[in-house]
Amino acid sequence: SGPGTMQSPTMRYTCSFLFVVFGSLGLAAASSDVVSTTPILKVIEMLNGMLVKGKQEKHDEQVQFTAYRQFCDDTLAEKA
Repeated sequence: SGPGTMQSPTMRYTCSFLFVVFGSLGLAAASSDVVSTTPILKVIEMLNGMLVKGKQEKHDEQVQFTAYRQFCDDTLAEKA
């Protein structure tokens, strides 16, 4: 830590943990006798899948809301 850098112990712990995890992934990928999918890689794949699914659901909701809003605007214009 430099003189202008202040990090909480939790932040330092989290950064250290992530460094160890991702460093381990690099070592595991470099090893020739490691099974192709480690538990950590499965978790990362699952999180990426959740991200893709969440983005698709958000898009679907935006489309549905736009159609509903158009219906409301059209109905309001008819009644006016």
